[in-house]
Amino acid sequence: MRAWQLTDAFGLEHLALVERALGPPGRGQVRVRLDAWSLNYRDLLVIRGHYNPRQRLPLIPGSDAVGRVVAVGEGVTRVAVGDRVCPIFAQGWWGGRPTDADTQTSLGSPGDGVFCEEVVLSEQGLVVPPAHLTDAECAALPCAAVTAWRALVTEGGVTAGDRVLTLGTGGVSLFALQIARMLGARVAITSSSDDKLDRARTLGAEWAVNYREDAGWGRTVRAQAGPVDHVVEVGGAGTLDQSLKAVATGGVISLIGVLDGVKTELAVTKVLMRGVRLQGVFVGSRADFEALNRALEAHPAVRPVIDRTFAFEALPDALGHLAGQGHMGKVVLARG
Repeated sequence: MRAWQLTDAFGLEHLALVERALGPPGRGQVRVRLDAWSLNYRDLLVIRGHYNPRQRLPLIPGSDAVGRVVAVGEGVTRVAVGDRVCPIFAQGWWGGRPTDADTQTSLGSPGDGVFCEEVVLSEQGLVVPPAHLTDAECAALPCAAVTAWRALVTEGGVTAGDRVLTLGTGGVSLFALQIARMLGARVAITSSSDDKLDRARTLGAEWAVNYREDAGWGRTVRAQAGPVDHVVEVGGAGTLDQSLKAVATGGVISLIGVLDGVKTELAVTKVLMRGVRLQGVFVGSRADFEALNRALEAHPAVRPVIDRTFAFEALPDALGHLAGQGHMGKVVLARG
C-alpha cells in the first residue's frame, strides 16, 4: 500500500509517498481500506517536528479518516466486512477520563497514523459513523467534532439558553457552533474575515466580532452577548486574556488549541477571584464519538463544513492550504 511518511527528518519537504507492507489482521483486529481523510493543525505540528521533537521516525502522520472494512481477524464482533468505520483518535481510550497510557495510543503521534491507503487496527478503536453523512463529512469527525463535543457536552454541560463563545472558523470552532446550537445554546463567534462571520451567521451564530478590527474583542463580545458561560479557546496564549474578559464569573474556558502561542503571562486572580474553570480538552473517547454520532443522527440537517477537498496524492498541497489559515471548516483528502 501507499503511505505518506516522514522517514528520517521532519518538515513538509521530507514528507514522501512510499510503499509500505501491511500484514493481515490478527485476533481482534480489522483491516480498513481508507476512502477519505481530514487534516488537523496537529498534523502540521507533527510533520514540522514541533508537536514532539523527540518523535521517533519513520512515521505515518494523520489521525482522521473513514473507510470500509475489508478483512477481520479471529474473534471480531463489533464490525463486519463492508462496514463503514472511522478510527478513534486515541485507540486505547474507550470511555471515562483518559489515562497517561490512553494518550499514548493517539494516531499520527506517537504511533503511525492514517495518511495511508489501508490500516490494521483493533476493532475496539473503530466506530460506525452516521449513515447519512458523506465520506468527506465522516472523515471530518474524529478529532474536531469529538473535541467540540467533549468540551461542550461531556465536560462543559452546556444546556439550552447558555451563551457560548467560539474562536475562529476552523474545524473545532465550527463544530462547537453547530453542537451548541443543537443543544439550544446561543453562540458568539470571532474571525478575522467579515465574509466568514457572515457565513457563520447562516450556521446559527447570533453575535459575530472581527478580532482583527477589534483588539478588545473579549469586552465587545461581553457587551453584545453578555458574559458567556463557555469559551471554546483554540488560540492559546495569544487569546486567553480576551477570553477571560468575555467569560462569566463561574464560567468555563475549554483550552483546546495553540494557534496563537503556547506561553503567556496570566494574572491568576482573573481565574481565582471569579471562579472560572480552565479545562484542557484532549479530543475525546470512543464513548464521546459514539454519543456525538447519535446526536448527528438525530439532527440530520447538521452537517460538517468542508472547506476544500484534495486528492490523496496532493497531501502536501492540502497541508499548505491549511497552514495558510484561509480555510473555513475542514480540509479533506479523497481517494481518486
